Amino acid sequence: MMKAVRRTSGEKPGLALHDEPLPTPGRHDVLIRIHAASLNYRDQAILDGKFGGSTLKNGVPLSDGAGEVVAIGDGVTRAKLGDRVTAGCNPHWIGGPPMPAYRLDSIGITRDGMLAEHILLHENAIVQLPSYMSFIEAASLPCAGVTAWTSLNLSSPLQPGQTVLVQGTGGVALFSLQVARMFGARVLAITSTDEKADKLKEFGAEAVVNYRTFPDWDREILSLTDGRGVDKVVDIAGEKTIVKSAASTRIGGDIAVVGFTSGFGGGLPPIDILSRSLTLAGTAIGPRTHFGSLVAAMAQHEIRPVIDSVFPFAEYREAYRRIESGKHIGKVVIEVSK
Repeated sequence: MMKAVRRTSGEKPGLALHDEPLPTPGRHDVLIRIHAASLNYRDQAILDGKFGGSTLKNGVPLSDGAGEVVAIGDGVTRAKLGDRVTAGCNPHWIGGPPMPAYRLDSIGITRDGMLAEHILLHENAIVQLPSYMSFIEAASLPCAGVTAWTSLNLSSPLQPGQTVLVQGTGGVALFSLQVARMFGARVLAITSTDEKADKLKEFGAEAVVNYRTFPDWDREILSLTDGRGVDKVVDIAGEKTIVKSAASTRIGGDIAVVGFTSGFGGGLPPIDILSRSLTLAGTAIGPRTHFGSLVAAMAQHEIRPVIDSVFPFAEYREAYRRIESGKHIGKVVIEVSK
């Protein structure tokens, strides 16, 4: 038997802990004992009814986790017993562009996720962990880390010396900062408090604009780039940032639209795109090949993910409250087993 948390149905969806049978691997399946799982903004959005996509009724939440292989099918070649692993959010998206089928098979969204003592996955999903990285650190990678890597290389490859704008102190923002610095790029950031600004500078941002102190933060970003604008923006909030993101971007620059933390609207006028010859693209996390590249690059530099807080399995609701508060700096992780 194993313990698993599942979403509950009803007027106000919630979470409940269950005892369940341990799954048995098929020929190409891998059974992973989960040591740690991490939350993303979308996990709270699902409970709040604000996700906007289909989800598995009463499914196990969380797309992000890491653990140890404890059983494999007799046809498995990509993992062996005892391997330290994580998994891509879309198990069969190995490479290439996003396809509808990948969205229909999403860990923690349309299939059972990582907030359980074990998870059964096809070997296609498996990504091996670097030896220096803990399970808690690795559990933060699959959604936010891969999204950051994909976003910065979505429309054109990130180049040394380019300038990148990141927004906030959530997982995608901080991974984007770390990836950009690995590439030798200059990082500017916006955030809501001076305390968070200090943290962003500590993590490698060259300059940070407090958007509550400077509501027209796009003007500050332009000033920091001598009026030219940044080469790339990783837009997290959507509705309340997209117009200023466009205004902050150089002629011919790229905007990767990652999230919707401030809403699904935005009203970006087409003339803002045309007049600056901008390229806008939405991200869909990324394939396993991107995940492998991210892990290899992080291992080369021994980059450690930024962890905000770690909660024991029994306090999974507190982990959700931490995400809901918006006060986190980095990833919120649940230690499922030691």
